[in-house]
Amino acid sequence: MKRCFWVDEKSEIYVKYHDEEWGVPKYDDGELFELLILEAFQAGLSWITVLKKREVFRDAFDGFDVKKIAEYKEDKIQELLSNEKIIRSRGKIEAAINNARIFIEIQNEFGSFSNYIWGFTENKVIKRTSAILPASTPLSDKISKDLKKRGMKYTGSVIIYSYLQAIGIVDDHDETCFKY
Repeated sequence: MKRCFWVDEKSEIYVKYHDEEWGVPKYDDGELFELLILEAFQAGLSWITVLKKREVFRDAFDGFDVKKIAEYKEDKIQELLSNEKIIRSRGKIEAAINNARIFIEIQNEFGSFSNYIWGFTENKVIKRTSAILPASTPLSDKISKDLKKRGMKYTGSVIIYSYLQAIGIVDDHDETCFKY
């Protein structure tokens, strides 16, 4: 089977992520929140680094329970900063807490975060039509701008484009990939 160019075929976790998750449309707010948080922690690092730590992150961040994370206080921040198994960045941890609160506000406004994020494409998947894989697009620019206006952090256009790929709003599988 031929996969996208970026998949390290020697990495079981990367192959599994590509084959089973990447580019698959997701509508569950729990999954959408988890990937939003993980994408923010990925900033400046490789995605494989985050994938390898995903289960540890899940444990450290209470199963990515948005309501619990929105309530984190300094003692929990200190606990996370002392956890050597996760990416220990105070800025990213504080952003996760902040973003959880805003995620809940968006859920309240739109009925779900899924309604909000999929509303940008009228519930349509955008399929790649070019051999060039962009770092960002006008769509990721628009969503990033809106999230930042709402107060979210670590939601720049490049991170949001990667997020859109992860949650399946954008299907960027290579034409030669079996998932195309």
